[in-house]
Amino acid sequence: MTNRNRRRPIRTLKRRPRRRLKKKFKVIFLLGGILIFFLVGMKYNKKAQVVNSDIKDNVEDNIEDITEDNNLNQQKEEEKELPWNLVLANKWNKLPNDFSVKTVTLSNGHSIDERAYNDLQDMMDSARGEGLSPVICSSYRSMEYQIDLYDNQIKDYINKGYSESEAKEETEKWIAIPGTSEHQTGLALDIVSLDYQNLDEKQEDTPEQKWLLENSYKYGFILRYPKDKTDITGISYEPWHYRYVGKEAAKEIFDKKISLEEYLENLNKK
Repeated sequence: MTNRNRRRPIRTLKRRPRRRLKKKFKVIFLLGGILIFFLVGMKYNKKAQVVNSDIKDNVEDNIEDITEDNNLNQQKEEEKELPWNLVLANKWNKLPNDFSVKTVTLSNGHSIDERAYNDLQDMMDSARGEGLSPVICSSYRSMEYQIDLYDNQIKDYINKGYSESEAKEETEKWIAIPGTSEHQTGLALDIVSLDYQNLDEKQEDTPEQKWLLENSYKYGFILRYPKDKTDITGISYEPWHYRYVGKEAAKEIFDKKISLEEYLENLNKK
């Protein structure tokens, strides 16, 4: 009886620690599993966030690219919709490589877009009817002619002591870069007085220029490079350079005292 009573406590003491250890292992195992699951979840969540962020950025970039493309296409479509008489050629707007124009030759050998010929003839006849003697000294130029004119002017400045960069800068104040010259459109003319044919500011004092300044718009022509619009046109003041834009546009440009660039900008806003 005594021996049995002594053995039972020993067995009981051996079993209790094992049960506690098992419970502790289970708890630790569960906690460890939860921790691992949590850490793994966080890792994949971060990766997912990075991927989603990259996808979002790519989508936004693609949307921006598409928007820019659409804007460019829209701009090109609007430019294509402009009538022939409002084609813009300046240092910021180069004529298309395939640009061409059908010209008619004048009695003095110069030429102009055949669609503007009748209005030009009416203007010159009206001026002569007032006892004036306007003379066309420059008109349509081919690309080859414009290149020669541009290059020769640069060489002339260099021969006068200008550096190449200075010569180029001075040339572009008066002669457009090939491909950006209005004379290549077939719609531009240099008109001077028979009695004073120098291309300088004194030209504005001749009776012919005074008449043209007040009346050319009636025939669809404008003074293309006004004195106060140099920053807009990119060309210095030329009181002899006239451009055909059509009677409607010419009247608005004359009345508002604006340049062709400003007229076209206002036209795009309508």
